Amino acid sequence: MIGLKLFSLVAGAALLVAATPADARINKRQANQQTRISKGVANGNVTAREANRLQRQQGRIATYEAHSRTDGPGLTRAERARLNKMQNRASKNIRRQRHDRQR
Repeated sequence: MIGLKLFSLVAGAALLVAATPADARINKRQANQQTRISKGVANGNVTAREANRLQRQQGRIATYEAHSRTDGPGLTRAERARLNKMQNRASKNIRRQRHDRQR
């Protein structure tokens, strides 16, 4: 009985440790996208209207991430996959707005 509890405790700790790098990647990617938007605004490639739209999209991603974390410890595989898809879409939108020749 004690062995089973110890195994469960160790397995649970291993899952928490394994989830941490994925969470760090999500946060780093979010920060990188914010930087890309800021650089686009600074050099004039992204208009104020485009920046507002991109910032709202980043806000929705952050809200989804925060909401997903409230229902349990960490993110599930499906939640991480959805966040990745949302971030992929945002990244494409940022690229499109930075290279659309609007000033």
